[in-house]
Amino acid sequence: MKLTLEDIFNIPTAVIYEPDKYKSVTSVSIDTRSIKKNSLFVAIKGKNFDGHNYINEAVRKGASAIVAQYKKVNELDNIKVPIIAVRNTQTAYGEIAKIWRNKFSTKVISITGSNGKTTTKEILSHLLESKFKVHKTVANNNNQIGVPLTILSAPQNIDFIVLEHGTNHFGEIEYTAKIAQPDYALITNIGNSHIQYLESKEKIFVEKSELFKNVKENGTVFINNDDQLLKSTKSTVASKVTFGFTKNSDVTCKINVDKKGNEIIIIDGFGKKIETSFPLLGIANVKNYLSAVAISLKVGLTKSDIIKSTKTLTAVKGRLQKKDYNQFTIIDDTYNANPESVESAFEVVKNFQNRSNKILVLGDMFELGASTVELHKNLAKNINRIPNVKVYTIGK
Repeated sequence: MKLTLEDIFNIPTAVIYEPDKYKSVTSVSIDTRSIKKNSLFVAIKGKNFDGHNYINEAVRKGASAIVAQYKKVNELDNIKVPIIAVRNTQTAYGEIAKIWRNKFSTKVISITGSNGKTTTKEILSHLLESKFKVHKTVANNNNQIGVPLTILSAPQNIDFIVLEHGTNHFGEIEYTAKIAQPDYALITNIGNSHIQYLESKEKIFVEKSELFKNVKENGTVFINNDDQLLKSTKSTVASKVTFGFTKNSDVTCKINVDKKGNEIIIIDGFGKKIETSFPLLGIANVKNYLSAVAISLKVGLTKSDIIKSTKTLTAVKGRLQKKDYNQFTIIDDTYNANPESVESAFEVVKNFQNRSNKILVLGDMFELGASTVELHKNLAKNINRIPNVKVYTIGK
């Protein structure tokens, strides 16, 4: 794909110097380490860095045009490639990603939620890769820079882009969703994560719901029927799929135990019944898996595709990741912590009934605002449900 001169003129606030020298670029970068020949380099200014300081390096490495902020243009007299001046380079980066997104027919799947975003994204991508070419958010690059970055780094001739959208302030989901314009959208759940800035679970629901508002008209939203706030979702898109342990869901799940005592997950939906063992820990991961299966069935995976791929699922690093050693087992859930994720970890530890000694090492949960003390105390009470446990705390 190419970003043409006409595309440049469609970037709000953009003024291009020497447009006659502009040649359509084939890639966009904000990092000189990833510059390719005929790239557009966008000089983003952050808290601890300023991309304008690397413009000369970008040009040396092959950038054929530069996006810079108005007030920096006078410092770029020696630059021999076209300069596109804008009011804010980060905003322009998002606009460029939106233009780029409108150039391809690849289907976009967007995922947000208080918990399980990254794990669900990884499970879904793993399932889809059994049949399709997939490009996904790397790690959890899910913010106002990460979402455009994922879109702009997508190779040609892929079938799906799987995007993760995060937020800790109002307006962030709306911003990234307008760039992504998803064909399919999922909100995993609504919890207390980032409640310090988002004020209440009801307002978190409103913020997350911006993802559904920006789904394409012929798109599909996936609604968690077990979540009290999400099941009340009103969406204008034509296609809605509900999922959950709730029996009246479009895609349902239950857990049975076979004759050997192994848990078997049974998912019913779209006329298919999937029965499989599940290699990840915890009911939270079962819920993540259920939502990923609901999307997979909708986009055309077969029962056998899903069952075969499920066998090779692995935990995301730092998220209920089981590590076995000779005489002990570590459950690594260190990536992040909020009340719901810690509760999920408690349930996992509790279910290790054949272990006589259990040790919990707990750190702080941040961004809980006025509810901080109460939510920490609630978790402390719930520790009593775990037999034979020792607790070590780190932090305040």
